[in-house]
Amino acid sequence: MGTWDTGPFDNDTAADFSGDLDDAPEGARAAMVRAVLLRAAGTGAAGHLDADVACEAVAAAALVAAQCPRGEPVDTPYAPDEPLPDLTGLRAVAAEALGRVVTEPSELLELWEGDRAWLSVVRGLRDVLLPGPADGRPALK
Repeated sequence: MGTWDTGPFDNDTAADFSGDLDDAPEGARAAMVRAVLLRAAGTGAAGHLDADVACEAVAAAALVAAQCPRGEPVDTPYAPDEPLPDLTGLRAVAAEALGRVVTEPSELLELWEGDRAWLSVVRGLRDVLLPGPADGRPALK
């Protein structure tokens, strides 16, 4: 996996996922994002989460978070160029997938061990995806 920074799309796997989304028919894009998130979330705490699956999940979660209140736009040349449908219905599964990415055994977590900047990016996305203080739940720390 080629990685050049800590952002959700700053690696070859996420950039390839973006290309796959751009190549897909418009009506299939939401299902592709959902499938990536479910694949990561579905490994469960007992199963090993592969780095490539985790990279795709982080990128997919960033796309969902970008459409949520408090979400930041995905502003990188490695993100999808084609329009995406409303993904906000995937907030819960995106948050679950990110939770799995930062829970052992996770190959991506192992690769980023000790890097607070990367962990901050993932936690920031998860904070956006989870209901915030206005919804009666505290944001993640």
